[in-house]
Amino acid sequence: MNSKKWFAVLCLCAVSFVAASELSAAQKACPANGKLKVFILSGQSNMVGFGQVKGSPGTMEAYVKSKPKDYGHLVDKSGKPVVRDDVWIVNLSYKGKEKMGWLTTGYGGSDDHIGPEYAFGFVVGDSYEDPVLIIKSAWGGRSLSHNFLSPSSAKYPTPEKDGDMGFQYAEVLRHVKQITGNLKKYYPGYTGKGYEIVGFGWHQGWNDRINQKAVDAYEKNMVNFVKDIRKDLGIEKLTFVIANTGMGGWNIPTTARYKKKVEKLMDAQLALGDPKKYPEFKGNVAGVETRGFQRSREESPSRQDYHWFRNWETFYLIGKSMGDSMVGLLSGNMAKPANR
Repeated sequence: MNSKKWFAVLCLCAVSFVAASELSAAQKACPANGKLKVFILSGQSNMVGFGQVKGSPGTMEAYVKSKPKDYGHLVDKSGKPVVRDDVWIVNLSYKGKEKMGWLTTGYGGSDDHIGPEYAFGFVVGDSYEDPVLIIKSAWGGRSLSHNFLSPSSAKYPTPEKDGDMGFQYAEVLRHVKQITGNLKKYYPGYTGKGYEIVGFGWHQGWNDRINQKAVDAYEKNMVNFVKDIRKDLGIEKLTFVIANTGMGGWNIPTTARYKKKVEKLMDAQLALGDPKKYPEFKGNVAGVETRGFQRSREESPSRQDYHWFRNWETFYLIGKSMGDSMVGLLSGNMAKPANR
């Protein structure tokens, strides 16, 4: 194993310790305090999610049959995906309309897909005694160097429409404030006991990784994004989990046109979780290595390499690793959530 792989494994293992055992109701990693726990998930198309549920190969149906010990708990006795009654999700970016409900499949790019929100929701739902709300704000084909660019990275006019610099950054903030400002509408089961925004999950990068200038600026832009989100939400050390854009896996051919750009961007995304490089992020930012979740085209339902071949297990494992990392940080009391 080379040094980069080893470092990535160490980073992931350090924040994924909760995955080692099943958590019963009496063993929740994060005990109740009566407040709704809010998580924000954002990024581009692979956060939107294209893990295919039905069909074969590489779908949820196929993996439930081939790996029942790993995934059998995700379906009921009739084979239908289970529905969580403790994790609510709201997506205001879903095909230009609002979509919300209890967490199950269908909150990806269509009713027949999942994104990282699916397994992420299972992990945090299993780990928290309090109910969970996931706010998902994700759009395909958007870059950090333009669409998600935060104010500290460049001076630009207030964005007014999709395509304007910083528009998606502003939209994430708008969604969070709109939903948390009207929980009785967006979470009908809300009891009025208050809420905490406890974490932010990020999975993005395709539109940046083929542009050298975007790749070179990515790490700085990501640092600014984290700091600006925290400032604009008023949460000094909001916990961040950043999953890199690992399409292509560990063995991208040396002849691949974008190999150097892609690998530099992947490392830039993980860099924020390095406490030696960013001591101010120690205990409140983690990088999640996703290259090991690459599945082959032959064992997947699609030829879309930019969507992980639409392999369901890939998206599931990305979400699970993001959730494990998030709970690992929060259950250690390394990051203090903001009360609302």
